[in-house]
Amino acid sequence: MGWLRALKETARSGLKVERRRPEPLVALRGAAGLALVVGVALYAFGPAVAVSSAFGAFQAGIATFQRSWRPRPVLALASGTSLAVSTFLGYLTGAHTALFMALLALWTFAAGMAWAVGPTVGLIATSNVAIMLVTVTLPTSVADAAGHATVMMLGGLVQAALIVVFPVRRWGAQRDALADALAAEADYARRLRHDPVAPFDPEPLMTARDAAAVTPRQARRRPAELHGARGLAERIRPVLASLADPALGVPAEGPQRDRVRELLAAAASVLDAAAHAIRHAEPVEVPPPAEAVLNLPDTDAILTGPPHRAAVRLRTLLADAVETANGTGTEAATGAPHRVRPTLPRLVPVALRAVRAELRPASPVLRHAVRVSAVAATGYLVGTALPLGHGYWAPMASVMVMRPDFSQTYSRAVARFGGTLVGVALATALVQLTHPGTGLSATLAVLSAFAMFLLMRTGYAASQVCVSAYVVFLLGMGGTQWTQTVPERVGLTLAGGLLAMAAYALYPAWETPRLRTRLADWLIADGRYAAAVVAHYAAPADARRSDIRDALLAAREARIAWQEALERAAGEPVRNRGLSRAAADDAGHALAQLGRVAMLMEAHLPGRTTTPVPAAAALADALREATADGAKAVRERRVPRWDAVRRALAAWDGEGVPDRVVRKGAGMLLDALEDLSRALDEEGPRPPAGTAART
Repeated sequence: MGWLRALKETARSGLKVERRRPEPLVALRGAAGLALVVGVALYAFGPAVAVSSAFGAFQAGIATFQRSWRPRPVLALASGTSLAVSTFLGYLTGAHTALFMALLALWTFAAGMAWAVGPTVGLIATSNVAIMLVTVTLPTSVADAAGHATVMMLGGLVQAALIVVFPVRRWGAQRDALADALAAEADYARRLRHDPVAPFDPEPLMTARDAAAVTPRQARRRPAELHGARGLAERIRPVLASLADPALGVPAEGPQRDRVRELLAAAASVLDAAAHAIRHAEPVEVPPPAEAVLNLPDTDAILTGPPHRAAVRLRTLLADAVETANGTGTEAATGAPHRVRPTLPRLVPVALRAVRAELRPASPVLRHAVRVSAVAATGYLVGTALPLGHGYWAPMASVMVMRPDFSQTYSRAVARFGGTLVGVALATALVQLTHPGTGLSATLAVLSAFAMFLLMRTGYAASQVCVSAYVVFLLGMGGTQWTQTVPERVGLTLAGGLLAMAAYALYPAWETPRLRTRLADWLIADGRYAAAVVAHYAAPADARRSDIRDALLAAREARIAWQEALERAAGEPVRNRGLSRAAADDAGHALAQLGRVAMLMEAHLPGRTTTPVPAAAALADALREATADGAKAVRERRVPRWDAVRRALAAWDGEGVPDRVVRKGAGMLLDALEDLSRALDEEGPRPPAGTAART
């Protein structure tokens, strides 16, 4: 994709407004907290302190809307406290340009590295730097700065207190994540009726897994219906796939296929009912037709062998899912072990390890930190040198729009400038019509914040309209006339956005050149997962399911990393460098099939008393070694070969393998690997066959 097209696509993405379900009660609670803080500060201390308190409460409110599984009060407190510290330190150095520049560069670099911990931490840290650039201009003494920092902290405290006193949908984010996972499996079951090898995106299951991690305090308070349902969803998915698959299940047509379609439709209805019940904290209402299908007595007569076992297993799992969604399941009642999320104090060493892992030249996070710190310092110098006043708006705009990847940085830059133009125009027109005093300006600022909270998830452009109006009204409350803010804000916002875009062009972190590495990582993870499953057939009595589970999770993470990288690379204005879009799609499809076949084999894992298949051990070793060597070939732009896997399968044919599922599945694994080689064989010139690196 060329630069012109990339800019066009990112601009369209930045200005896009999406239809999302609003949360008016949550927005109203955030706006009420802001109004309470501003009103008390305005009455007790005056407009200048009220402006500081407004920034603290506003930032804390924004933090509570981020996609995080931590309690919302904790996010509000962390946001308000970190903003207070940033502002106080900024004021202490603000009178000395060189010292402030050093602090700004260091603080911005740290905020950029915070993206290594996660998007929520990165966004809060970035917002702190941006707001600090404004708030350091408000105090007039050290004691005054301490007072401003205190009211910012109180703003976060008030928002946290309101969340505790007036909760809206307790555990709502966790409920939505689990319900989305069950709904995704319901959709998967419906698609399997028409396409027996339909793909499944594991992202909803991974999101639900992240949401299921709780602190010890949360574990004591978590609703019963959120216990165990995710584990059931994980076990239902391979059963659905194995029941529908024509290679390891029933024929493509005939009475057995008709029966499977009925079971899949019923399973989808039950899963949808469980998802609705969990999302809305209501009892499960299983549709009578679905219940009748699942209880039909003729299943034993129609389905035999592995499909019959899968059907029986499916009925049991669906019954458990209904009980768990009602809060009466065995896992919910017995207090099944939960995933532990570290508390904030214990998160510090985890965060430091994550940051340390990104301190390498090729890291996109490190490059982002270097870019954003350089741009913030440059923007501050440019804004100060220009005879416009309010020079902090240029670096503030740069810091807020910059992200570790190209598409988000450019789309947000366009959205911020467009939103600023519209928001400033609307606020200016309203100011000219009403000539508001301090009280009315504060009211208009609170209303703008309410609109921001309400529209936050519809797109960055829409939220920036509200933020721009909020700042105009807020500064008007502090005594600044609109004629002193509008031209400077528009011009400096444009300058900040252009600086951010130029910085990424000069010091990029393109995802496109790393696609082969991401693909190789996925190949290794899929190979280990397939090997773990095959090895279970070799020694059923000694095998551990936890090994398969760990390998599966690693394969899912590698797959999601590949998909995210492919999506980011699609909008980058750089050449494909050896992996065209068509080849990437075909290779991704092949590896998805490799993981799917391993999942089908996992659905039919033998019990501990089952007769072992000794030859499976050699195949498992061959899969591990061949995929590791194949990953090296992928990175080096060569076509991987699978001779070791073929030899292992040939040995199986010589010995004879009585288990139809494992032998058929092993052949399908090799087919998927061959598909990967064919996809990569369409690439450009490669080293000739027979080189030392070829496997």
